[in-house]
Amino acid sequence: MKRAFAGLPILLIAAAPAQAKLGLEVRSGISDKGDIYVAKGQSVYLRGTTSGDTVTVTLRGSNGQSTITPPVERGSFRVAFKARKQGSYLLRASDGSSSSAVRVNSVLPRAGAGSGGWKVRVLQQGLRRLGFATSTGGRFDGATGRAVNAFRKTNSMSRTTFASRDVFAKVLRGKGGFELRHTDKGRYVEFDVSRQVLALAQDGKVVNVYQASSGKSSTPTVFGTFRFYRKQPGTNSKGMVHSNYFIRGYAIHGFKSVPNFPASHGCIRVPIPNSKSVDSQISIGERIYVYR
Repeated sequence: MKRAFAGLPILLIAAAPAQAKLGLEVRSGISDKGDIYVAKGQSVYLRGTTSGDTVTVTLRGSNGQSTITPPVERGSFRVAFKARKQGSYLLRASDGSSSSAVRVNSVLPRAGAGSGGWKVRVLQQGLRRLGFATSTGGRFDGATGRAVNAFRKTNSMSRTTFASRDVFAKVLRGKGGFELRHTDKGRYVEFDVSRQVLALAQDGKVVNVYQASSGKSSTPTVFGTFRFYRKQPGTNSKGMVHSNYFIRGYAIHGFKSVPNFPASHGCIRVPIPNSKSVDSQISIGERIYVYR
């Protein structure tokens, strides 16, 4: 069944088992300290439970206030609306004996080095959910910038560490994660030379994604499927940090310079701050797929 608030399309679907009292759960966006954040223009889905037979749902936003009575089946109801404009939307449900309310914030921010607060916490949560290796302290630090750059590379966006509105729009929707080409059991690694992105995976799911740099045209990285055969902890005489070799002298390793383009002598470089984490997740005998 499909109804609408004034100017706000609503999708109503019945589902789920009954619970003791009325409750509301937002199934979209990212939560931070009790507030829900979604991207401007994003569809917002809510699920409610009630012990009553009927529920009245009121939505108040920048377009005014509207009320509907969604169908209740087996103690459950669902509501959806589109957050067309930036600002706060208050959605309150009542079944006569109890009520519940949630506030959804429609946003489209930007963030870069030195930023902080809710928008950075939301960005970090979203990136982490998608598998990008980032810090989560609410400060836009180097780790956050590297994660943003890896996200941008993954999505064929311009390669910078700045979280633009386009970045936030994808992250808030839970879109833009690295799509694996392989679905192996256990742990393995994929490196996409064309996008310069390294993904560590387990059981067909992304665990961590990092920005990386492969071999330049005169000394390209080899393509194919290999297994790691040697680990070299620490820093060697060539400045390679925590090296993991997968064929001859080719390795994944930390390095002081990891540009947004192929620049190595054939190895796969990762930023030194990420090198120990990458090293700890790779084992001898583990498979790596290198492709474009």
